[in-house]
Amino acid sequence: MTLQQLKYILAISETGSMNKAAEMLYISQPSLTSSVQDLERETGIKIFNRSGRGVTLTNDGAEFMQYARQVVGQFDILAEKYIGSGKVKKKFGVSTQHYSFAVKAFVEMVKGFDTAEYEFAIRETKTSEIISDVATLRSEIGIIYLNDFNRKAMTKLLSTNGLEFHSLTKCSPFVYLWKGHPLAGEKSITFEQLTDYPCLSFEQGDRSSFYLSEEILSTNEYQRIIKANDRATMLNLMIGLNGYTLCSGIICEELNGSDYLAVPFECENAEEVMEIGYVTLKNVILSEMAEIYLDELKKYLKL
Repeated sequence: MTLQQLKYILAISETGSMNKAAEMLYISQPSLTSSVQDLERETGIKIFNRSGRGVTLTNDGAEFMQYARQVVGQFDILAEKYIGSGKVKKKFGVSTQHYSFAVKAFVEMVKGFDTAEYEFAIRETKTSEIISDVATLRSEIGIIYLNDFNRKAMTKLLSTNGLEFHSLTKCSPFVYLWKGHPLAGEKSITFEQLTDYPCLSFEQGDRSSFYLSEEILSTNEYQRIIKANDRATMLNLMIGLNGYTLCSGIICEELNGSDYLAVPFECENAEEVMEIGYVTLKNVILSEMAEIYLDELKKYLKL
C-alpha cells in the first residue's frame, strides 16, 4: 500500500469515475485501474463497485476511505509544515454548529493569509456532519458543545470516530430573541414565560437525536417548535414569528446584526450548563491555519 494509491482512490471517490479520475491525475485509465486492483488484492477487500454508470464505494470501501483521508490529510499537513513547496493550494476547513463567534474567528484568521494561495472552508452544519467532516479530515477542526445530558453519548460517538474533545469555555444558557420581542426587556426568562412563543431549533436530519441537538433542553415538551437549517433563516423567524432559541450567549453582533439580544435563562440544574469546545482527530498534527484559528477563538472568548 502506497500513499499514491490512497490518493488515487480518493480521486476516484470524488469524481465517481475511473476515466475522470485518470484525467485529473494525469495517468492512463488502465494504469489507474491496475493500481486500484493491486490495492484491493493487498487489503483483501473490494473498495469500489463498478458499473456502466461509474464507480461507487462498497461498505468496506467507505470505511477504508475514512482512514485513507486521514492518512493523506496528515501527510499534506506534514508536507506543508516541513516542505512547503507552494505548488498546491494549502487547505483548511472548519465545521461548526451555528455559532457566530466561530465564524468571526474564521474571518479574523483568513485575513492573515493570501486567499489566492489558500483554500479555506467553513461549514455551519449538522452535528453528525461535523463529526464526519473531522473524522475524514474534510475539516481539521469541529466546534460543538457538551453538557451533562449529551456528554456520555457524544463522548462515545467521538471516540468511535477517532476524535477527542478539547474544552474552550463553560457558560450558562441564554434566550436569544429579537429586540422587539415582548420578553426582550426581562432581566431573565423562565421556561414557563416562553410557552406562548415558538422555539426555534436547528434541524439535524434523518439521523437526528436528542444528543445531537444544538440546543439544550432538547427533551423538553415544547408546544410550539419550528426547525430551520441555517442561521439567517432562524434570525428571520425570530422577527417574523417572535421566535426564540436557547444559546450560549456568546454572540457576534458584527455578523448577526444589532437587532437581537441574549437574555439570561433561569437554569435549574447542571444539565443546562454548556461546555463549548473543539474536536480534532486524536494525536493530530495541527496546521498553521488551525493553530491561528484556535488562537482567534480563544481571543474572542477572552480565554
